[in-house]
Amino acid sequence: PETVERIIDTVQSSWRVANDIEITLEANPTSVEIEKFQGFRVAGVNRISLGVQAMNNDDLKFFGREHSVDEALKAIDIARTYFERYSFDLIYARPEQMLKAWEEELRKAVKHANGHMSLYQLTIERNTPFYMRHSRGEFSIPDDVKGAEFYHLTQDILEDAGLPAYEVSNHAEQGAECRHNMIYWQMADYIGVGAGAHGRFMMGADKYASRDHSAPEIWLERVMENGHGSHPFEKLTAEDRFFESMMMGLRLRDGISIA
Repeated sequence: PETVERIIDTVQSSWRVANDIEITLEANPTSVEIEKFQGFRVAGVNRISLGVQAMNNDDLKFFGREHSVDEALKAIDIARTYFERYSFDLIYARPEQMLKAWEEELRKAVKHANGHMSLYQLTIERNTPFYMRHSRGEFSIPDDVKGAEFYHLTQDILEDAGLPAYEVSNHAEQGAECRHNMIYWQMADYIGVGAGAHGRFMMGADKYASRDHSAPEIWLERVMENGHGSHPFEKLTAEDRFFESMMMGLRLRDGISIA
C-alpha cells in the first residue's frame, strides 16, 4: 500500500486530476493481498479488480493459482467492505469443462458481482508452460464450435443478470464500465509506466506510441541511468491510427462510426 500511495501522490502532483477520478488496482484473492485491502483504500485506490479466474478448486489448481474458492469469496466480501466499486474475472472454456458445469459456476458467481465482471475465453499462448503442456497432449480445450457455445451461454446469463457485454470480454451495468479500459478501446491518451508497459498519447498534432523495456531488471537499470525505462517514442502514421481505431473499436458493443 505504501508503494501504491507514492505512485498515486506522484501522479497527482504531476497532472491535473479530476475529483471523481477512478483508480483501479488489480489484486489476487490470496490471504496476503486481502490483508492489504484497507491500506490500498487509504492510499487512494477506489476500485479493485480481483483475479478470481475460477470458482472450482480443481481448475484453480490447474491454473497454478495460489488461492482457493473460499479465499476468492472472502476477498470479494472484503472488497465490498472497502471499495465502492469492484470487479472480478473468470476464465471459461477450460480443459474438460462442460457447458452445464460452467452455467452453474457462472450463475453462482453472478450473485457476488457488483456491477462489473470480466469473462475471458481460455487461449493457449506460445512460449508459455501451458503451450508446452498442450503441445504434449497433456490436456485439450474446447474447439471453436464448442467455444462459441460457451461464449453465447455466457452472454445469455450475463444479459439476464443485468450485466450486458460492453466489450468482447467485459460486462457491466450502465455507468459501471471500467474507465481505464474504455480509454484504450476509444483511442484516448494513456501513459504506460513500468516493465513492458505501452502508451499512446498526443504531442502537438501527432500521436506517439511508447513501449517500456519488458525485462524488469533492464527497465530498472534504465530508470536509474536515464530517469525512465522507455524505448524511443514512435510516431504513429495515419494508417497506424486507422488500423488501431478499427481493431479497438470493433471490440466494443458501440462499434465504430463508418464515417
